[in-house]
Amino acid sequence: MIRTLEISNMAAARRLKRVAASQPGFLSLKSSNTAGVVGSRRKRYNKNKKKNWNKHIDINDVEDFLEDIRHQERTTGGLLTEKPDDSLFFLDVGQQQKADHKASAQTVSKKRKGKSQRPLRVDLILQNDSLVPPVKDVLAYQQPNAKKLRYSAKRVEQQAAKGKVPRQQRKLLNRQSSNVRERKAVTEANNNPKRDYYDLWGQECKSSADPWYLQQTGKKLVKRPEKLNEKPSVLPSVEVIAPGGSYNPDFFSHQALLQEAHDVEVKKHKAEEKIDRQLAIKKEDRATEETIFQEQVEGLVEENEDEVPRIEEEEDCGVGGAIALAEKKTERQRKKEKAEKIKDQQRLAERHQTKRRQQLFQLRSIKAAIKQQEKRACARQKQRKAKMEAQKAQPRRLGKLKFKAEDLEIKLSDELTSSLRQLKPEGSILKDRFKSLQKRNLIEPRERAKFKRKYKLKYVEKRAFREIT
Repeated sequence: MIRTLEISNMAAARRLKRVAASQPGFLSLKSSNTAGVVGSRRKRYNKNKKKNWNKHIDINDVEDFLEDIRHQERTTGGLLTEKPDDSLFFLDVGQQQKADHKASAQTVSKKRKGKSQRPLRVDLILQNDSLVPPVKDVLAYQQPNAKKLRYSAKRVEQQAAKGKVPRQQRKLLNRQSSNVRERKAVTEANNNPKRDYYDLWGQECKSSADPWYLQQTGKKLVKRPEKLNEKPSVLPSVEVIAPGGSYNPDFFSHQALLQEAHDVEVKKHKAEEKIDRQLAIKKEDRATEETIFQEQVEGLVEENEDEVPRIEEEEDCGVGGAIALAEKKTERQRKKEKAEKIKDQQRLAERHQTKRRQQLFQLRSIKAAIKQQEKRACARQKQRKAKMEAQKAQPRRLGKLKFKAEDLEIKLSDELTSSLRQLKPEGSILKDRFKSLQKRNLIEPRERAKFKRKYKLKYVEKRAFREIT
């Protein structure tokens, strides 16, 4: 039925257009040749096909109807046909009384004297003028594991109806009751003037929550191990050079620093000489004329081999005695061995007792020996502690390379200047910081990576160069 009405409306609209176009003085906006348009036959489309429904069917009346409904919903909050009469009409009772008129005039005069009560245009533009309610957010009402939670809540209600309390809730109630008793004794009033001062910027954070709750929820911070608070080295981050390293130092302090640098160089020179001595060839190992002649003659002279003495064969009785089984002991021999064994044990026990009796007379010497042993142990312990303290100031072996200290940056006596402007800078700040990190055991000693070419270079003469040569 709706389909037939739409087709009839479309036919009527097309008929009106054709009649209007046939009237004299009608101007078409699409083309100037109106006679050709009017006289030409209208193209027909198959309305049974779905692809022609949106192209060649006029649905303006349906869109106007839907737009009218949307307009009513925006302005009035719903359709006018569904609204009650009280909201659409009002009763006109005429003019009000004079008193009301005077009171209204006074209020108007007061409003004019004061600030304007009308909202600004900017505020009116920003206000929402639509009465359509916002779309319901379905995701806001969703809850993860809702079915499982409903089942658990239902089960708790069933147990509560029977008079049973769940185990977790029972433990929670017991813990809460104990915490309340403790808090009554520990907590203090906020207006107590004798309470401790709370440092807002302090490192320790005061938390009034239950420690068990913080631990279970993962909000409690992990306790930092004491080993992480220890510094890897006792050396300062920036070491100040001796007074002799100043641009205008004292004579004695400068000479002391020169002596220190001299000792370092002497130590290096001795280490190099030691390596040279170890690698040097000894005089005994050098080849002489005799050793050279022996090497040349070796293998030319045949020596007579001495006759090897033959070893006489062992007697048959000796071999047979080793293989023969041991003879069985008699009862008399066993009794004799047992008696000798008991005598040996008694002799050892008597000797042990005599030693213990003699130790009673050696108490003074034993005490003196114990005291000396304790003194040696204390001395070794002190020595070990001193060694450990000295090692704290020394760089440790963190990698395959050893730490090599930089040379002292010092000026010789003839290089000293009288002013800071004439001073020539030495060393590098970046290298100094890098060495300081290695010395304080923060990073391991490193060396610059050496570039190793994977393939050999290949030289090729270009054609232009070959032509010139």
